Amino acid sequence: MEFKDYYKILGVDRNATLDEIKKAYRKLAQKYHPDRNPGNKEAEEKFKDINEAYEVLSDPDKRSKYDNLGTSWFNFQQQGGRADQFNWTDWFAYEPVGAKRSKKTGFSYLDEILSSGGSFSDFFEKIFGFDLGNFGKPKGTGTKTKSRDIHTEINVTLEEAFKGTIKTIDLDGKKIELKIKPGIVDGQILRIPLQNVFGSNYNNDLLVTVRVLPNKKVERKGNDLYVEVPIDIFKLILGGESKIRTFGGLIKFKIPPRSQNGTILRLKGQGMPLYNNPSVRGDLYLKLIAKIPENLTENDINFLKEFQNIRGKS
Repeated sequence: MEFKDYYKILGVDRNATLDEIKKAYRKLAQKYHPDRNPGNKEAEEKFKDINEAYEVLSDPDKRSKYDNLGTSWFNFQQQGGRADQFNWTDWFAYEPVGAKRSKKTGFSYLDEILSSGGSFSDFFEKIFGFDLGNFGKPKGTGTKTKSRDIHTEINVTLEEAFKGTIKTIDLDGKKIELKIKPGIVDGQILRIPLQNVFGSNYNNDLLVTVRVLPNKKVERKGNDLYVEVPIDIFKLILGGESKIRTFGGLIKFKIPPRSQNGTILRLKGQGMPLYNNPSVRGDLYLKLIAKIPENLTENDINFLKEFQNIRGKS
């Protein structure tokens, strides 16, 4: 068995604060998320390592145990010790009934009994006693588990956050459909009781943090949406009507005469729906950006020059 350096995996110092650990985790989780790396096995393995590292370092009890183990392991290494000589069993979370420690290697016998079979590594399972495949249920027991909740993240687009969507989570081969209601907020956590999925032996929950991905054209502030809209310069001067396609469909809006470049129009009730109350919506703010006509003819240019001269004399 190999020691896993969770601090190195997240790229943080061993004295890193919880906020620093969370920040590093979110950045790496987004980079290596399977949705962003379809079919990339290397990214998938890194994503698992990142989640495993965060599971340990974000929990005070697990982190304390891990730090103590790390100190012993590094001291052992500095003295020239090998992995197969280190007494890993002193750090195991539990031993199956009837298991006997091997005096020779300290872990080889248990290594045959404890199979990984889940998303966590062999190292994690042995040191902390459970894997994602069993969701905190100690092996060889039929009692109700009291393990910590399981954490994961999913990404949704801003349009999916507007309309609502359904995401599928794969846990130990079990497909779980997660309904995302309209108006979901970035960082919002959804709780799924695992006993509803895997039976009454599980009293811990799956906590899903929803990440709303930025949109290149639409900015969200609370439940309000902000969009830049190119408008023909003559329409800005003379006024008129224009259209914009939003997440909710096509919307017509009026442009007041003599509108300046950068004018902001507020369309009330056309923003994001409120979570759990989709009939109420924020506002949509349109920033009008002057669009200079292309392919102007010589006559057009002369007309504009003449108009400029007239304006200069008035």
